[in-house]
Amino acid sequence: QVQLVESGGGLVQPGGSLRLSCAASGNILRIYTMGWYRQAPGKQRELVAGISSGGSTNYADSVKGRFTISRDNAKKTVYLQMNSLKPEDAAVYYCNADVLQHSWSTSYSFWGQGTLVTVSS
Repeated sequence: QVQLVESGGGLVQPGGSLRLSCAASGNILRIYTMGWYRQAPGKQRELVAGISSGGSTNYADSVKGRFTISRDNAKKTVYLQMNSLKPEDAAVYYCNADVLQHSWSTSYSFWGQGTLVTVSS
């Protein structure tokens, strides 16, 4: 089993900052791509940022320049530093990881339960 535990969500004012964390644990041999998705009320879930095992990153246009994704492989943790937050950033943020488990030859995608980010004055 693989578990992704998210933390760091909360309430911030517009222009504020927040850092989300997602720690992976369980039957893990390797973690390939990790990423953050979000889903706001009435909208589809969208990719916010992703990071490969080699450190390559990609961002949604709406957050580029404001958000930074990073990972600590030793801690099996991915982070999302969110700066200059806007009301439209408010959403439930979900952590995702492509994980290769011990005794398996294929990697699978796992999801965290989500952490709520509220941006309001």
